[in-house]
Amino acid sequence: MDRSSLSSRSVQWAFLALAAGAWYLATATGSVSRLFLPPPREVFTALVALVQTNAFWSAVLVTASTVAKAYVLALIIGILAGYLVSRSKLAVATIEPVISGLFTIPITLFFPMFILFFGVGTGSKVAYGATYAFFPIALNTIAAFANMEQRYLLAAQSMGGNRWQIFRYVLMPGALPVLFTGLRIGFFICLASVLGGETISSVAGVGRNIALTAELMEPGRMFAWISFVVCMSVVLNLLAFSFENRIRAR
Repeated sequence: MDRSSLSSRSVQWAFLALAAGAWYLATATGSVSRLFLPPPREVFTALVALVQTNAFWSAVLVTASTVAKAYVLALIIGILAGYLVSRSKLAVATIEPVISGLFTIPITLFFPMFILFFGVGTGSKVAYGATYAFFPIALNTIAAFANMEQRYLLAAQSMGGNRWQIFRYVLMPGALPVLFTGLRIGFFICLASVLGGETISSVAGVGRNIALTAELMEPGRMFAWISFVVCMSVVLNLLAFSFENRIRAR
């Protein structure tokens, strides 16, 4: 691990420590009502009690399954569409701006449409998460393959490489760093979309439990659920960044 990585990691831990300290002081001094922000100890106690229940793991399993289905769907469609677009300069010039423009539209506006088409079950959340995750995956796939150095392709062709060999040994290794960035961003957008959909309209899942505890005015349990999501997201993001850095270092 180089000096820049250590410095970046130190800043991250310092920020987390500062945030935790501010949280403690805000609740200890009474600056913020316990109704809106319970003390860290209360949230930790609620989280420990929560993870010991079957209901907690059932909700986590529902959300994890929904995210997995949505993400796999987004991967297949996003990578395939992005690769096909990247093969034509005309398609890149005409279709990529359209995808970029659609990505800027708040997709939350269309969530009622997903409920109308797929119901309040997991189907609407799968479609919702897959749709939103499609955009960064497709855009990064286009960028990864369309911006490939032509001299590498020409060199591979001059050496007698067939299409599969060129794709495997030239295109994929060169595109992987940019492509993986899109996969990482797409995953967390998918996760956020599914959780957001569950809080709006769902019968099960982590998001549904966050919304339910808010409705029941149980801030300790609500923040316990939120803390679990935050911790898992941070851990997954760190793992993804670490893997991405290894790919770029090759």
